[in-house]
Amino acid sequence: MRVLVISDIHGNLPALEYVLKEEQSADLVISLGDVVNYGPWSNECVDLMDSLKSKVLILGNHEEAFLDGLYQGSNLTAKAFFEICYPSFNRKDQVSKYIKMYSFKDAVFTHTLNNSYIFNDSEIQIEKDTFIGHSHRIFLKDVNGYRLVNVGSVGQNRINIDELNYVIWDTENNSVELMRKEFNVDQLIQEMKIKNYPEICLNYILSKRIK
Repeated sequence: MRVLVISDIHGNLPALEYVLKEEQSADLVISLGDVVNYGPWSNECVDLMDSLKSKVLILGNHEEAFLDGLYQGSNLTAKAFFEICYPSFNRKDQVSKYIKMYSFKDAVFTHTLNNSYIFNDSEIQIEKDTFIGHSHRIFLKDVNGYRLVNVGSVGQNRINIDELNYVIWDTENNSVELMRKEFNVDQLIQEMKIKNYPEICLNYILSKRIK
């Protein structure tokens, strides 16, 4: 079985469409959460994920914020994104069905561990092969004989916004392939301008472009 594992789409519909087209031969798609917020297509991304025949949809912290109707953090940029994205969001019924965790073939899939940003140098304990997102950093590392796989971000790479990341897991040979693809975000930026995103949001996205 060929499993496409994605995370942190963040309302970036063109990037999501690109990945699903590139990996249309996947037998199963597992989304590790944060389909919504930041980008201007939260509703459309939720609908596209719902339309897939074979999928597992896991709850991220941004779905939780949208369900609560409240951003509880103190980051001014994140708050600005929430305030521009949340009012037009109307897919609560769909994201309320997302699950916290999924287990499959001795592997665990969840948005993150310990409600933390997990990076390649983070100290963490796992008891099974574990797939996570949340930190927008793609990596694979060995932890006590198990694989910890961060699948990165489809919609908002925080090192180079013009690159998207995901993982292909082949369950037959138990191989994990980390995928890095160039993907221009001009369409994302243009739509943000059309939707009158505040300057702090546009500047944030532009700051993630490698000059």
